[in-house]
Amino acid sequence: MPEPWEYVLHIPNDPRAVTVSRRTLRLILTMHGLITLVDTAELLATELVSNAVLHTRGPAALRVRWSPPGTLRLGAWDADPEPPEPPTRLDHLTDAENGRGLALVRACADVWGWQPLSRNGNRGKYVWCELAAA
Repeated sequence: MPEPWEYVLHIPNDPRAVTVSRRTLRLILTMHGLITLVDTAELLATELVSNAVLHTRGPAALRVRWSPPGTLRLGAWDADPEPPEPPTRLDHLTDAENGRGLALVRACADVWGWQPLSRNGNRGKYVWCELAAA
């Protein structure tokens, strides 16, 4: 398994940042030989970054960290210190046009959470999830 590593992508408050983050994550995981995690990790990162960009007014960041023996942690920091809304069960969202983000994260990640986190003098929060490599 690969040695521990971490990447942080600082992103502006711009909806295009979601695509940039997803493609960057795919490249990172591919280059580190973690291709089996790419599809699920992309889905999770897309939801985390989308929430950070669409529901806040400030900058954001995507953090990707690998910890042996096999844990991938994805997290998105944003400038809104308010906690995220608790996720609704996916089966209650069948006709919803939005609000699925954290429900997907809860359903697809092994574990997820959030914590208050200040960055560069800006109050905010960090929403994270973990995937275990098979």
